[in-house]
Amino acid sequence: MSEEQRPELRVETRGRVLVLTMDRPAARNAMSLAMAQQIAEALAELDARSDLSVGVITGAGGTFCAGMDLKGFARGERPVVEGRGFAGLVAAPPRKPLIAAVEGYALAGGFEIVLACDLVVASREARFGLPEVKRGLTAAAGGLLRLQHRIPYHLAMELVLTGRMWPATDAAEVHLVNRLADAGAALDVALELAAEVAAGAPLALTASKEVLVRSVDWPLEEKFARQEAVVDPVRRSADAQEGARAFVEKRPPSWTGE
Repeated sequence: MSEEQRPELRVETRGRVLVLTMDRPAARNAMSLAMAQQIAEALAELDARSDLSVGVITGAGGTFCAGMDLKGFARGERPVVEGRGFAGLVAAPPRKPLIAAVEGYALAGGFEIVLACDLVVASREARFGLPEVKRGLTAAAGGLLRLQHRIPYHLAMELVLTGRMWPATDAAEVHLVNRLADAGAALDVALELAAEVAAGAPLALTASKEVLVRSVDWPLEEKFARQEAVVDPVRRSADAQEGARAFVEKRPPSWTGE
């Protein structure tokens, strides 16, 4: 297979986990339009398949993602998928939980992919950054919208306005990173975390994520009513009955996603 024909995203299933590996190591996994389209397709598959509960996204070659492919940008190409946004992800993340497994650099759009994920595992040697202001650009793929909600405001403002590199160990101190890993082990640790998540009931996982994400701007007087519309179908599900039976019978539950 020629370099032009080779998929830029590797997708594999590990139990109830779908693993997406950005695979342009020679370009530090910079985001191309082709890779963005492939990510969008993989995330649609994640949400559509009842045998999958969680996704993990990582990068090949010791780097997560260096952001937008500036060579492609110079040619007039933008790695944006209609309805999904940059990287086929940032404007419309999957309904199911998504974990970032970060090695090396997660810069610009690469960091914005991380911010669109629900959980973050990073190598102690990983580095984050939003250097767009140094390139005459802005962090418009979610960095300006999400970062101040993930970390303290003044720290977010400093990172955006200076564009400086930010060590994963520092990110862990303010809880942007859920788990730190040794160099080269971010994916392994992310898969361990994914297995913990996937042990939960699929419908409950999706509904819980939806409420956590959407309830931020719900009017106070409507919060419980809006939550009820999301969680009541879960309460009535076959999996809810199975969870109760499994607890009483002291056995692992067998989820059907129904």
